[in-house]
Amino acid sequence: MSKPDISFVSPAYRESKNLPVLYDQIKEVMESLGRTWEWVIVDDHSPDDTFGVITELSQRDDRVRGVRLARNYSSHTAITCGLHHARGACAVVLAADLQDPPEIVPKMLIPWERGAQVVWAVRGKRLGEKRLTLFFSRLFYIFVRNFVGMKEMPATGADFFLLDRRAIDGFCQFGETNVHILALITWMGFRQETIVYTKQARLHGESAFNFEKRMQLVLDCVTSFTTRPIRLMGLVGFLVALAGFFLAGRIIWEVFVLETGPPEGYASLMVALLVIGGVQMLMMAVLGEYLWRALDEARKRPRFLIEAHVGSDPLDAVASSSASLPGGPSSGDSTR
Repeated sequence: MSKPDISFVSPAYRESKNLPVLYDQIKEVMESLGRTWEWVIVDDHSPDDTFGVITELSQRDDRVRGVRLARNYSSHTAITCGLHHARGACAVVLAADLQDPPEIVPKMLIPWERGAQVVWAVRGKRLGEKRLTLFFSRLFYIFVRNFVGMKEMPATGADFFLLDRRAIDGFCQFGETNVHILALITWMGFRQETIVYTKQARLHGESAFNFEKRMQLVLDCVTSFTTRPIRLMGLVGFLVALAGFFLAGRIIWEVFVLETGPPEGYASLMVALLVIGGVQMLMMAVLGEYLWRALDEARKRPRFLIEAHVGSDPLDAVASSSASLPGGPSSGDSTR
């Protein structure tokens, strides 16, 4: 099977109702463009019939290929898996929840054809989102741009993007497990451009991207791309030590010069102990995040395990990044 012009990559979790609608949208857009394409859908171990729907779509259209991960990892891991199996001259990563309209793809192809190797579809508006969600999203990107230091990341966020084949190959060289892949792609460089679009509301279901997963991405972003927390810990330690030396000097002055005796106060002593102890525990927690990630990377475990895959063309597991479970369904097997 010849390599397509465009590979669509979609992570999917509990998207059994949305996938058929998205398939029709992609097919309509690509027929109007007259380009060859494929759609790689990665089921992040959904509890519903998502993989069954993927299997049905693959049987109807051999341009649809699917992977079911052995357990629920994350949407970023599912995207990574999909990019490892994308064969097109470029790959368009879009969510399976119908929030990223395929009608934007022709606009993304324009800068790519001019030589851009990464094209971000930046959210101009986000329909159907709560104000609190929008607030924390904006806060996160302000944090990433100013604290982590990634000024190039779009201020309003972008998880709908196009990668050129050279950028895909570069991305696949990374074997990190705990990483924010959007930040990684930003960090990679290449020629990057942006377009603006309106992110649509979900048609079916609810987002599984909860607070815990959001915090995990924040920690991955910080620990993967900046040492500022460690340096801030050093600064705080220096200031606390400086305050301690100042207090010691004051006590010595009062005892030996003013002869007033040492200051009394159980409450002030306990406050000082609790504040310093709390700061130290916070510092240990930050160091623990860095150390845990270093240990996790040193283990060199596969980034994902594939339980099953479907499609007319075998999805060869990438030895350095993935593995297929022994005894699982083979390529082209439509059983679960």
